[in-house]
Amino acid sequence: MRSVRVLWVAICLLLATVIVLAVLLVRSGAQTPQIAEPPSANPEGAGTGESPSKAVAVVGGHTITADQLQQRLADKYGAELLNVLVDREAIRQEAEALGITVGREEIDAEMKRMQEGYENEQQFYKSMKEQLGLSKSELNEDVYYKLLLEGVALRGVQVTDAEVDDYIKAHPEEFKGYVQYYLMKMEVKTKEEAAQFIKDVQNGADFSSLARKSSIDTATAKLGGDLGWVEENDRFVSSALLDAARVLKPNEISKPIPLKSSFAVIWLKDKKEVKKTVDDRKRAYIRKELGLQKAPPQKLLVQSMREKRHAEIIDPELR
Repeated sequence: MRSVRVLWVAICLLLATVIVLAVLLVRSGAQTPQIAEPPSANPEGAGTGESPSKAVAVVGGHTITADQLQQRLADKYGAELLNVLVDREAIRQEAEALGITVGREEIDAEMKRMQEGYENEQQFYKSMKEQLGLSKSELNEDVYYKLLLEGVALRGVQVTDAEVDDYIKAHPEEFKGYVQYYLMKMEVKTKEEAAQFIKDVQNGADFSSLARKSSIDTATAKLGGDLGWVEENDRFVSSALLDAARVLKPNEISKPIPLKSSFAVIWLKDKKEVKKTVDDRKRAYIRKELGLQKAPPQKLLVQSMREKRHAEIIDPELR
C-alpha cells in the first residue's frame, strides 16, 4: 500500500460520515442547500420521497422514526455537514466565475492515481465500498470538488521545469522500485490454534473460509483474511508479517508468527516488483504539488471564497 492510499483512506473516513449523513438527512426530509453536481457524481440515495415520519426501527413495540433519527443527526453533525455543503458551493461559484472547469478526463486521471497500491480498479472500488461505504459516484464527487479547489488555488502559480528536476533529485526514495506481496492473513489467540490452522489448510481446507469464520482480526476476517497488495516496507502492516513474507515463495503459507498478544499465519498468494519511472504524468503531478505549496493554504482560500460570496449560516442552531 502506497502512502497515497493511506492518505486517501484517512480522508475518506472523514468524508464517509458526511456522505452518509447527507443521504440520511435528505431521506428524512431535511432541507439542504442545492449545489451543482459534478459529472456522474449524484450522491446515491437522495430524493427517495420517503415520509419524514417513517418508522426506521422498533424496540419492544416502541417505534423510532426517521424524524427522530434526523433530529439527532442534525444536532450532532448538522453544523459540520452544512459547512461542507457551503464550502462546496463557494468553490463551485468561484471556479465558475474564473472559468475553471473539471472534466471527466481529469477526474478519471486523479482516480487512477489514487488507485496506486491496489491490485486493480475493481479492488479499489470494492475496498472503498466495503470499508467506508462509499460508492464510485460519491468518490467521483469528492474528487471533482478537490480538483476544482486546486484549480482555483493554482491560478497564476508558476513552477519551472528546473524546480521539478530539483525535487526529483532531492527525493530519490520516492522513485525507487519496490516489492509488493499479495497477502492473506489469519489471526488466532494461541500458537496451537495457528498450527492447527496450518494443518487444516495443508489438508485442503479453504484459507478464506477459515479466516472468515475464526480469525480474531475483525478488520480482515470479513474479507476472508485478504490484505491485498502490501509493500515490503509498509508502515501500517506489522513488521513481523512483512519479515515472514520476505522468505516465502508465492503460494506458500508461513509458520505461526508471534504478535503482541496473538499469533498470525499468512499466505503469500503472489509477489511482484514494481518499477517506477518519472514520466510526463508523474512530472505533472509533482508540478502541481509544488504549485500547491506556493499557493495560499486551501482552508484560508475557501474561507475567503465564503466571505466573497457572503455565505451565511441562517439557522442559529447550525452555526
